[in-house]
Amino acid sequence: MRLIVGLGNPGAEYAHNRHNIGFMAVDAIARRHDFSAWRSRNQGLAAEGEIGGVRVMLLKPQTYMNNSGACVGPTARFFKIAPADVVVLHDELDLAPGKVRVKVGGGAAGHNGLRSIAEQFSTDTVRVRLGIGHPGDKDRVYGHVLSDFAKAEQAWLAPLLDALAEAAPLLAAGKDNEFMTRVALLTQPPRPKKEKPGAAAPGKGDN
Repeated sequence: MRLIVGLGNPGAEYAHNRHNIGFMAVDAIARRHDFSAWRSRNQGLAAEGEIGGVRVMLLKPQTYMNNSGACVGPTARFFKIAPADVVVLHDELDLAPGKVRVKVGGGAAGHNGLRSIAEQFSTDTVRVRLGIGHPGDKDRVYGHVLSDFAKAEQAWLAPLLDALAEAAPLLAAGKDNEFMTRVALLTQPPRPKKEKPGAAAPGKGDN
């Protein structure tokens, strides 16, 4: 079994925050792949299903971001899921909006959810970093992550969530590089149409 965790804060007031993109991602995966209803488990909400033939549990910790490990650790240990089979989707300030990178292990880089998981479970989980961009000033970071996505950001956010859900079988199979490549291809903006050879520009007298 693989455990795919989306990080965020519980409650309607946080639902559309940039910090909650991890919740949004696992919700999109659950919808696309017909997972079970969300149920309470170890201070979180869990849903079960299969993605590409791989048994998967999706998890949304309800402990608030700073204590995510209190949910992830007990859940992984109960199901005997190794750190290498735990995938954590989270917001990433140091990536441009809509960019996705996957890495294994490493430091928390100031992310309190990752820090909590490292302290209460392991540093060796798979991290799916979902770019939300940096506000440009460290004093504005707190407000940036705890603010809702702007309306204009839906232009990249909705396609990204769709792409993450579509490419999820690669993530479930542990094909991290192929997953990143697939998401990048699915979220590429459409290329401008080339003008047909011989097509003349309309003249002044043309309607």
